[in-house]
Amino acid sequence: MRVNTLKRAAVAFALALPAAAVATVVAAPAAQADGCYTWKRNLYQGRSGDDVRELQIRVAGWAGNRDIVENDGRYGPKTAAAVRRFQSAYGLRVDGVAGPQTYGRLYALQDNDCTPRHFSFAEMDDGCGRAGWNGGPLSAAQTRQNALRTMWKLEATRHSLGDEPLYVSSGFRSRACNDQVGGASDSQHLYGNAADVVSRTSSLCQIARDARFRGFSGIYGPGYPDHDDHVHVDSRRENDRDDTSNTTSWSAPDCGIRAGND
Repeated sequence: MRVNTLKRAAVAFALALPAAAVATVVAAPAAQADGCYTWKRNLYQGRSGDDVRELQIRVAGWAGNRDIVENDGRYGPKTAAAVRRFQSAYGLRVDGVAGPQTYGRLYALQDNDCTPRHFSFAEMDDGCGRAGWNGGPLSAAQTRQNALRTMWKLEATRHSLGDEPLYVSSGFRSRACNDQVGGASDSQHLYGNAADVVSRTSSLCQIARDARFRGFSGIYGPGYPDHDDHVHVDSRRENDRDDTSNTTSWSAPDCGIRAGND
């Protein structure tokens, strides 16, 4: 899956050079950094557009404590703060401006299908073993897009915990799958917004505590019924349903995390 690595590096290097030198490095100005997405301008507070949306997906996991990065295409203070945290986490210049260095790191992290390098659509797709993104309340395209944003948040969690593997035991579930496993009737798994995760190197409490900073508005872990062997994380605040908007629900009592706790 790791293709176009040299092309990514060449374009990232070219972007960092003075404009006059770029033409001598990259023959075609429109060359793509990879098969997913290429940013063509610096982004900073006040800018807007689809390129901002693409950036917001990838820095959603650097939202900060109890916050989220809205995927609204507007580069506001929350997006700038998330970019700064991303830059700091990866040893880049911390200025809140998405430019060549920030894009270069993102290109290195993403695969050609836009997923982060350590997670895949396959592991987020219907925990009952049936392929596809159909069978939930949303369209297959929207469900898949929600799963993509979830994976980028998990990538940030993984990096924060020392870049040791995190494993997804359950991602998107169709209604039939959700019924089969006894999931709640309004489970965030139905929307592609949720993942149940475990680790062989980090404790469940370490995962749950870190998830508070990764844009997850739903966290359930040890001490919450039926969650002593995994941590459930979800993005319910980003779900468009009226009954879940602006809602944060955390409960992992054995980890000191209860509703309303920071």
